[in-house]
Amino acid sequence: MRNVTIFLLFTLVCLTWGTTWLAMRVAVETIPPIFATGMRFIFASPFLISIALLTKTPLVFPEKQRIFQGVVCIFYFAIPFTLMIYGETYVSSGLASVIFSTMPVAVLIASIFFLHEKPKLLQILGLLIALISLSGIILHEAKSNAGSQWQGIVALVAAVLIHAVIYTQSKKRCCTVSVLTFNALPCFFAGLILTAAGYFLEHPQVSTFSLPSALSTLYLGVIGGVFGILCYFLLQKKSGAFQASLVFLVFPIIAISLENYIYGYAISLLSQLLTLPLAIGILLILVSQRVRR
Repeated sequence: MRNVTIFLLFTLVCLTWGTTWLAMRVAVETIPPIFATGMRFIFASPFLISIALLTKTPLVFPEKQRIFQGVVCIFYFAIPFTLMIYGETYVSSGLASVIFSTMPVAVLIASIFFLHEKPKLLQILGLLIALISLSGIILHEAKSNAGSQWQGIVALVAAVLIHAVIYTQSKKRCCTVSVLTFNALPCFFAGLILTAAGYFLEHPQVSTFSLPSALSTLYLGVIGGVFGILCYFLLQKKSGAFQASLVFLVFPIIAISLENYIYGYAISLLSQLLTLPLAIGILLILVSQRVRR
């Protein structure tokens, strides 16, 4: 029964994370990126706060970590998630998912710099393979498409790096709050900040929002931001960090396939082939981290 539960959770996380990239692409078709990200968090936060209250989970970080909760709000939620959806105004959702799948690579780099961890030979090998493969994908996609793609690529890479830095800082500060505590209030305040910022900076016209775009922000908030995250952390609890991290190898396949099915194109054949060594590099990093534990 335990294996069935793990398989089900793994499948749900892969499907959820694999479809959110297309949802972001649809969302920004008629909704400006900052405002769309704010809507996403506004939709998600009532569910997260309600679940926290029902389960009697604290909404605030421990007293010595309160300032860091504000940092999480801005640098884990508001900025990187806006960069992600902004990036998708320039690049395909398939490429966006591939870039984000390198999160384990970014976490390793951040851990070397901020936690002073000494990488093992297997980690260095995985890091080199992943970086070379990702560079090949990015350069090929940027070359075969409009130059403006670089804006999206830089935004997405920055989002991954910021997430990785906050992850390592959380680890460094021994911030071991529950997933609900980590997400609920930071998500809520990020939503307020971004909708206000989007209103004044982007001047969104609600009358121009399409139904698919509005529903996409709802999907991103409720399914991607609540259901997907809770399933992932439950998967970690049931199977361990290594098996849960394998979703990073699977969800880009779903994202690329879905975009290709709906729009007829995601990323080039060469880029798709380069995702294989990229996945091998990421897998080597994950395996070496498992050995370290």
